[in-house]
Amino acid sequence: MQRLLTAMINAHGEFSVVGAAQDPFEARERIKMLNPDVITLDVEMPRMDGVTFLEKLMRLRPMPVVMVSSSTEANAEVTLRALELGAVDFVTKPKGDGGQDLADFGAELCEKLRVAAGAECKARNLRPVAPVSFAAGYNLSGVIAIGASTGGTEAIKEILLQLPLNAPPVVIVQHMPEMFTRLFAKRLNDLCPVNVTEAVHGERLQPGHAYVAPGNWHLSVARVGRQLELRTDQAELVNRHRPAVDVLFDSVANSVGPNAVGVLLTGMGRDGVAGLGAIKRAGGFTAAQARESCVVFGMPKAAIEAGYAQCIASIEDMAAHILTALQREPARSGEGPRRR
Repeated sequence: MQRLLTAMINAHGEFSVVGAAQDPFEARERIKMLNPDVITLDVEMPRMDGVTFLEKLMRLRPMPVVMVSSSTEANAEVTLRALELGAVDFVTKPKGDGGQDLADFGAELCEKLRVAAGAECKARNLRPVAPVSFAAGYNLSGVIAIGASTGGTEAIKEILLQLPLNAPPVVIVQHMPEMFTRLFAKRLNDLCPVNVTEAVHGERLQPGHAYVAPGNWHLSVARVGRQLELRTDQAELVNRHRPAVDVLFDSVANSVGPNAVGVLLTGMGRDGVAGLGAIKRAGGFTAAQARESCVVFGMPKAAIEAGYAQCIASIEDMAAHILTALQREPARSGEGPRRR
């Protein structure tokens, strides 16, 4: 795998591999000597596992890291832990050895290396946070829609950790493959006050619950009578993604209207920008993550430049802004968006 990665990266032309290491101890010395812009790190390594090495690296010398993981549940859990420790992103090893599989893997790897090389990289502060208080009787007919890509797993966790048990329902798109989204939801559920699950088609939205879009499935919200239900589908990719943030945001704008809250977090590209604009036009509240707390200031920057973000906030303050926006009288609770 190491030779394959080296060949793929060198062939891409944007990067040159300056060194390779067989284990973390050799890697430590080569990093000191070569000072690379970004490193790839395999979850499975001899003499010390990749995550243990990452933890030491991020504590002593924070730098951009892209994890390389197998598509197994055990490795997916380890990869999520690596993101928590400060890895910028990850790629999963191709299951087959066909030419197209390898080509797709190489393209994904090089794109994520490019993004990681320009990412804000620092050791993660794993401080405990307390939920923000939320007065009962306010706009519980609202829906909080969150979209994120690179760096989003920790940003989403930061928000959900601060939401109280009686918060309105939360729907989430995080660009992530199948299996990883289920484990991501489980990890959030273990840590956060609200109940977090992977979204299921036809499920009704409930206060105090957060729903994560399953990998390779679009997630949307539909109004059925006075109820809101989840919808999942495998329609064409949108903005090169499935799930796509724009699909979720557009559906929330249509089904919830002025009771919607749209939040666009760290990530590369423009997915979610148009959808945030749709929520704003529907009378909802829109927010984008500020540059200082983003791993990659791409999606939020595009939304801000388009004029779609009514609030720009650090991730530490985002939950408070969301709940403040919801602490107002509901716009005819239980009904769809008003005509304006």
